[in-house]
Amino acid sequence: MFVLLGILCLLPSVFAQTGGLKGKVRTNSGSGIPNANITVRKDGKDIKSAKADAKGIFILEGLDSGNYSVVVDASGFGSGVLYNVEVKKKKIRDLGDRLMLSVDQGTQVILRGSVFYREGTSVTGAKIEVEKVNADGSTRSIGITNTNVSGEFTIRQPAGPAKLRVTAKFKGVSGTKEIEVENAAVYRMAITLDISRTEK
Repeated sequence: MFVLLGILCLLPSVFAQTGGLKGKVRTNSGSGIPNANITVRKDGKDIKSAKADAKGIFILEGLDSGNYSVVVDASGFGSGVLYNVEVKKKKIRDLGDRLMLSVDQGTQVILRGSVFYREGTSVTGAKIEVEKVNADGSTRSIGITNTNVSGEFTIRQPAGPAKLRVTAKFKGVSGTKEIEVENAAVYRMAITLDISRTEK
């Protein structure tokens, strides 16, 4: 009994070594934005994500001490980023209502994609290269990014007809898909790489 109690007493102290963030994602008028995605990023890598509730309120725990960028995204809104947000251990920092998004005016092509292993699980940290394919077959790079912790990526560009070539690379294996875009809208795609998650 005493051993069990000792173990239970140790658990809170382990979790207490990390910190977190909480706050509200809102519109310009102050209304909460439901189901907004909040992702903390450090050194160019997505560390952890959370989803806001119906009132735009979120809490994200289990973060090591340090400075993070807080990326906020929601359907129908433009993305927002809050830079150099400091997290301290044993504390949940309250960002209040500083995370504000503007309504997306529909002026962009938004390409959202996912990258999967052969088994269908998500690939984190895959390099994504996006090129515009011209009528003569030549290409022009329009963006490079990486998949996040959920194996997802987002690329934005001005609205207008275009053929886009998306290449995902991970551990020497690559996969490519092309997609035709036209008007401002959200386009979705998935790329499966010929690699198993168990391969080194």
